[in-house]
Amino acid sequence: MQLENYEDFPQTIPLIIEDELFLYPFMIAPIFLSDEQNIKAVENAIEFNKLVIVSVSKTANEKNREKDSFYDIGVIGNIMRKVSLPDGKIKVLFQGLAKGKIIDFNESRPLFAAVEKIENEPFSNEAIKSLVEVVIESVKKLSRLNSKFPVDLIKTLEENDDASRVADLISSVLNLKKDEAFKLFSQTNLEQRLLDIIEVINKEIESYKIQKEITQKVNSKIEKTHKDYFLKEQIKALQKELGVDNQKEEEIKSYKKKLKAKKTFMGKDAYKETKRQIEKLSRMNPDSPDASLLQTYVELVLDIPFGEYSNEKISVSSVEKQLNKDHYSLEKAKERIAEYFAVKQLLEQRKIEDLKSKGTVLCFVGPPGVGKTSLANSISEALKRPLVRIALGGMEDVNELRGHRRTYVGAMPGRLVKGLIDAKKMNPVMVLDEIDKLGTSHRGDPTAVMLEVLDPEQNHEFRDLYLNFPIDLSQVIFVSTANDIRNIPAPLRDRMEFIEISSYTPNEKYHIAKDYLIPQELEKHGLSKNEVSINKATIETIISKYTREAGVRNLRRVFSKLFRKVVKQILSDENVTKVAIGVKDLKTYLDNPIFEIDPADKENFVGISNGLAWTSVGGDILKIEAIKLKGKGDLKVTGSLGDVMKESSSISYSVVKLLIDECSLKIDEKLIPKTFKEQEENTKLDISEIYKRYDIHLHVPAGATPKDGPSAGITMALAIASVLSNRKIKADIAMTGELTLSGKVLPIGGLKEKLIAAFKAKMTKVLIPRKNFERDLDDVPQEVKDALTIKAVDTIDDVLNEALI
Repeated sequence: MQLENYEDFPQTIPLIIEDELFLYPFMIAPIFLSDEQNIKAVENAIEFNKLVIVSVSKTANEKNREKDSFYDIGVIGNIMRKVSLPDGKIKVLFQGLAKGKIIDFNESRPLFAAVEKIENEPFSNEAIKSLVEVVIESVKKLSRLNSKFPVDLIKTLEENDDASRVADLISSVLNLKKDEAFKLFSQTNLEQRLLDIIEVINKEIESYKIQKEITQKVNSKIEKTHKDYFLKEQIKALQKELGVDNQKEEEIKSYKKKLKAKKTFMGKDAYKETKRQIEKLSRMNPDSPDASLLQTYVELVLDIPFGEYSNEKISVSSVEKQLNKDHYSLEKAKERIAEYFAVKQLLEQRKIEDLKSKGTVLCFVGPPGVGKTSLANSISEALKRPLVRIALGGMEDVNELRGHRRTYVGAMPGRLVKGLIDAKKMNPVMVLDEIDKLGTSHRGDPTAVMLEVLDPEQNHEFRDLYLNFPIDLSQVIFVSTANDIRNIPAPLRDRMEFIEISSYTPNEKYHIAKDYLIPQELEKHGLSKNEVSINKATIETIISKYTREAGVRNLRRVFSKLFRKVVKQILSDENVTKVAIGVKDLKTYLDNPIFEIDPADKENFVGISNGLAWTSVGGDILKIEAIKLKGKGDLKVTGSLGDVMKESSSISYSVVKLLIDECSLKIDEKLIPKTFKEQEENTKLDISEIYKRYDIHLHVPAGATPKDGPSAGITMALAIASVLSNRKIKADIAMTGELTLSGKVLPIGGLKEKLIAAFKAKMTKVLIPRKNFERDLDDVPQEVKDALTIKAVDTIDDVLNEALI
């Protein structure tokens, strides 16, 4: 069928947009269509006996019919046959007749496009004929490298006189990207089109040549590998006949010899499993992938120090001596550690072996930097046993502790077994650091493993999944550390005895800095004592204004920073032989002060009370402010408070209201605002009207910092009582304690840190709950108790009597 049988061009005809298929004139090809617009276009063409134009979308799976989403040149042709398929798809047989250009496309009528027929530009027959011969010769070269050009196609090309048809046939076979295919397809200059095709074919020829060379190299390499393998096997066979190759046999003999030496100490299951794996390894081909994995397992098991112990006798005196040498203060912690090892020494002397493993696991609890891990280091040093540190912070995978089964790729034993291998002893000091930060996830619960490890009834048969036999951990001295006991699960807490290590006082920090930190940092920076001079006032200023922490870790960093600058100064100026650092020089070396606890106010104010708070870095002063505003008796609380402190504020307000109702808190009637009517009638007001006619706004400054805890009840109640009674609060008094609705003061925690904070803030008097006064003052440093007047309170009345003026 010819174009002459249809209307003249340009004309508006149905548009079919294909995803991948580039069609060419004079080509009859099946097309599978599923898009609704394409199917409608086919149906319209068949119904009205119209031509269609087939174009190609620029992007794969393009569903939108927008002007720039498809190429503007396609193939004009007719639908010869249509067959319906399942799922709403159709198959059509399309006959291409000519190339066409879409000259107009209306996006509101995406079914049709205005099309005009396009022809090739005039050309020279002689030039085209020469180019066709070159093209066909190039195709023949390519066909020898690739079978995509069969003999029949080459024969067709040679017999065809139409150069445009030859170009179309070759373009349809070449493996081109969409843009490249369209460039060839849309080219109307036949001479240029043939030149472009020659360039594409030459590129493919070069590409196939390179591929062939690479393939030949790979094949030759594979053949060489096979050849080397067979030669090696022959050499091994010859060496075996001659008795030369004994490497593998020597290794197996070495493993068996080591196993025999450890047999007495390993236990039946361990010996049996290791022996079985050695026998399996001896039968295995050394080049097998499993052989290396099995050999790794055998070598690792034989590295476990079965039967190897530190034979140094436990001595309480040496432990105490080492602890005192390495740590200042921490008297209670040192005493408890000495008691722990006194029991072990006695059991060892009396050879009570059965009870040797029944000891308690010590857990040092305290803020960061107070010396928890360094205490374990001192224990290790005193006992002359290796130290193994296992960081548990953030650990969620149970296999990190228990090991991976050997069926997994990259399987390794757990950290406990690796710790024994690194220590090369079966009785090291093992520090379980940050045990309160163990995590739980879909990969298991490491806490369950720790329960087994720390239980004397179970840890003598701890089973590592990688080893696949029990191992004895009962001789290991376990020491754990934690920042917060509350984060440790209850069953795990039951396995341990907690030794609390509290904040250091400024005086303790001074002695630690003078006797430990400064000498250590001087040595670390290559300085001698004669080259740097720091007086007491400078050290105290650094402690108070450049660090805020419970421990001394940041204090060490400050001295490190200071000495780095000193080193640079000495190297920069040859005349400098000694550097003296005073308080005035600190700004030069360390910039401006960073921290400073606000000292007690010199002036007394209404509605500002001083609370005492415990933080992760020690104690702090918590000022609580209250104001009264004309209103209806509502309470507003601000300052980023947690649920506990919000409840404390409500309880405090209720307690103060009760005191006003019972006339326990004296209120001046002049403070109560009168309405106009009450002023006219000179009405006598009820005292309770004061909290009915004022709103209270309670605020804890530093609003961006979250605050929570059950120790601010009496402080809040005092601030509310102050603003409602218009009585000032003593500025040099601080307090801590929780309130009940009946006005009783409940005990709190963290008393030592809170009193140290009051001491640093230069308070003169501190109010604390009666129970804390009776049981916790022994832990407070004497210098703090000497500087403060510590008063026990039982009820809110006691607080008001002491604090209000």
